[in-house]
Amino acid sequence: MYQILLFILTLGVFLFGMYLVRTGLFNLSADRLKQLLMKLTDSPWKGLLLGTVVTAILQSSSAVSIIVIGLVAGRMLTFSQSIGIILGANIGTTVTAEIIALDIDAMILPMAAIGAIMFLINRDKIRNSGMAILGLSAVFGAMWAFQELAAPLKELAIIDDIFYVLDGNLFYAVIAGAILTAVIQSSSATTGITMGFIAAGVLQLDTAVAIVLGANIGTCVDAWLASIGGGREAKLTAWSHIWLNVIGVVLFFPFIGLLAELGTHLANSPAVQVAHISVVFNVLSSLIALPFVHKFSKFIKMVHDRKPVDDT
Repeated sequence: MYQILLFILTLGVFLFGMYLVRTGLFNLSADRLKQLLMKLTDSPWKGLLLGTVVTAILQSSSAVSIIVIGLVAGRMLTFSQSIGIILGANIGTTVTAEIIALDIDAMILPMAAIGAIMFLINRDKIRNSGMAILGLSAVFGAMWAFQELAAPLKELAIIDDIFYVLDGNLFYAVIAGAILTAVIQSSSATTGITMGFIAAGVLQLDTAVAIVLGANIGTCVDAWLASIGGGREAKLTAWSHIWLNVIGVVLFFPFIGLLAELGTHLANSPAVQVAHISVVFNVLSSLIALPFVHKFSKFIKMVHDRKPVDDT
């Protein structure tokens, strides 16, 4: 039982670390990024590029989606403009997986010490930078703990049964990834847990890929919640996020085995393979959807809004 308690504690450390990273980086750059989002989204491909960059900086597709929904609700962005940004956010969030896949265990304590010292300095930029560094050290520490806890957790009968079911049915693995992400409100945490477990050898690669794909669906919950009370276009933006991610997972679900095979050619470490596969999936699904942004926006309006939407 204590293994489960340690896992919950580790998850808390990971989520708190991501919170510190996001908060520090957001405080450093949020106002400028919001201005860029409002000014440089006159075409879908610009929105995609900007969404990718902003999400990579803020380390959270959910945070970017919530910002975009707020801008749409405030009529500083149109619904159609938001779709390109959301596609980019799906790509940008993969940067987090690539970062946590780095093997820098020896740097965790020095990073924590440097971040703590900078955080105590009473200057905004230094303090926020220290917050981000301290958060990264917590994230890397949690990743190490996930890997160490994986094997002991699998020895528990209930956990072993869950892994057995997930390894035997990729659809269940997708659902598990979606539910876990919706509950803990972080696709990065779900990916981090998955990477830690596969690094310990307790998950198969195709199962890990399915869980990560499911996480793309579960992360839509944040955007949906943010849209409540935000007006018609804000709700349409949230629905577009849901549809884009669900359709992407549905399209690639039959090819999970191929994605797993591709991952083995991209890296030797199973955890890095998962990170690279996440990049491939999100880049391909976003690029496939990009040429159809305007048709897709009409589809969303037709399905979810019977009233005409002013999108000029």
